[in-house]
Parts: sequence; structure tokens; C-alpha cells
Amino acid sequence: MADTNRAALKTKIIRRLMSLEAEELTTAFAHYEAFLAESRLDDREMHDRDDIAGSTENLELAAAFDHPVQAHHAKIDVIENTDFAVTDTVGPGAIVALGDRRFVVAVSTSRFEADGETYMGISQQSPIYNAMKGLQAGDTFTLNEREMEIQDVL
Repeated sequence: MADTNRAALKTKIIRRLMSLEAEELTTAFAHYEAFLAESRLDDREMHDRDDIAGSTENLELAAAFDHPVQAHHAKIDVIENTDFAVTDTVGPGAIVALGDRRFVVAVSTSRFEADGETYMGISQQSPIYNAMKGLQAGDTFTLNEREMEIQDVL
């Protein structure tokens, strides 16, 4: 595959990765805002225990959704600041093919589709990344007593 085609493919994959994280952030933020809104007491002067307990519970749930909001913001920041240039070596920003699996080295994500293939984001802290860091297509590595061969690196 020519470098221009590889670059175009990589751009599609990264755009999909970014849109996935943006969608996740939007969902997490919507949950956060909903629970925060439900935690507000109305303008009545008096509130019974059930009102206060419900408000407190919703405020605690909103606080629990603050972490996912911050995590998705952090992932978007990593994606925006990663060099996704075409490469032949496994490192940050690389896309790695291992058999029928494809990984994007940036942030951990669930599986996602791009250009008819399934990909999954992995972070630089993941064991699989650490096992294949610096390798190239055709190189092998061992993970969990299993030998794997890198088919391609973008």
C-alpha cells in the first residue's frame, strides 16, 4: 500500500477514534448534568428528609460521573497531542496489526469500526504495548507465554 493510501487510512481511523471519545464524553457529561440538576432542591422554604436524601443521593451520583467526564477529557487531550504520522515502528500513534486484531497506540478504548475493520485503542501503559514497543512488521514477541507476530505497523 502506498504511503499516501496508508496516511489516508490512518487519518480515517484516528478521526473515528476521536469521534468515539467525543461521543463517550458527551454521554458521560449528560449523565453528570442530569444527576446534578436532580440534586437541586426547589425554592420551597421547607424540605422533608426524603427531599434532602434524594438531593444528596443525586449529588453523589453526579460526583461519580465527574470521573468519567475527566477521564474522557484526558483521553481526548492525549489523542489531540499524539503524533499519528505513518510509521514502521510500534510506538505512540502507531496502528498495529496482530493477526485479525488491530490496535491504535494512544488511549484505551472499546472496539470500534473504521474503514470496514475493527480496531481497539491501547495505552502506553498496557502490557501488550510494552511487549511490542519498538518492534516492526515481521517481528515477534511473547505475551502471557504466547508468541505473536506483528503483521503490519502504520
